[in-house]
Amino acid sequence: MILPKSNKLTDDQFKEVTGIVEEFDCSIQVIVGAVRTIYAIIGDERHDLMIKRVEGLPYIARVDNIQSPHKLMDVRSDLANHQVEVGGVKLGRELLVIAGHCTIDPKNPQLFYETAEAVKEAGGHALRGGVWKPRTNPYSFQGSEKSLKILMEASSRTGLPVDTEVMDEAHLEMALEAGVHILQIGTRNALNYSLLRNIGKAIAGRDTVVLLKRSRHMGPLDEFIAAAEYIANFGNPNIMLCPRGTMPTLEGYRNHPDESITPLLKERTWAPVVIDPSHSVGRSVYVEACCMAAIAYGADGLCIETHVTPSRGIGDDPKQAIQPDVLKRIIAKAERLWALRT
Repeated sequence: MILPKSNKLTDDQFKEVTGIVEEFDCSIQVIVGAVRTIYAIIGDERHDLMIKRVEGLPYIARVDNIQSPHKLMDVRSDLANHQVEVGGVKLGRELLVIAGHCTIDPKNPQLFYETAEAVKEAGGHALRGGVWKPRTNPYSFQGSEKSLKILMEASSRTGLPVDTEVMDEAHLEMALEAGVHILQIGTRNALNYSLLRNIGKAIAGRDTVVLLKRSRHMGPLDEFIAAAEYIANFGNPNIMLCPRGTMPTLEGYRNHPDESITPLLKERTWAPVVIDPSHSVGRSVYVEACCMAAIAYGADGLCIETHVTPSRGIGDDPKQAIQPDVLKRIIAKAERLWALRT
């Protein structure tokens, strides 16, 4: 990891540094941070001569040698100072709350508009809304492009940024063209490295944020962080890690709640952690307790399924979405608990 003395290298300086590392079969990936630009050495950075030659340049402050499977996401990387921001909320300094429908019903747009207004009134900072939905049953509702227009109209009405899941390159292109602020990568695609790479390429140079969910069958935490590395490797480190429950299921819950991994993630990576309690427990009655546990474990935010009338919702909303009054109570309690941590 190369750190220049100034905020960024000039074109001539970058060309000189690139020329040196290429002699050792390495390359440079430019990472534009909130405060300064850093330059990651891609390849085997253990070449002593290469490090000495780069460090000897008058405009280089230092070269950090991070031998890690996820050198960009590693807590020791200079990206530890990177600030991820959503809707004016600086993660790690303030609690972030994303809320909205599991699935936007294209036949009933008013339900989402009402929910969006209620989320804002309750104190939410961003809207979630499923446009395309991965389904185990091929005959279940798979989503609709009409829902994307509803999502963006709700954003326009409330002024809140929006989060939606993308499952392939076509979805990615449409979401970015529409102006989606947060791209959600679902549990089924958490290890889809081709999609992760394509998302990384597509958001390079943008202020787009990625909410990366943990795979239901994911084992080691390093595998979760390494998935984020695929995205950051193309230059955009605006990534939030989202535990959402894993397999095997715990009797009574939809999945096995995994908010307790938050401190373990924070030992390994600087990335903010945003918990999805709705998919974790799978029933609205348990969501509030899961939210409190997540904040107590050190989460930076919550992504909660919320609906003005869950019984009229589609997808998972009838079973696991909470109502806006409950969301308001959760936010108030979570903020009090947050204050006790600091």
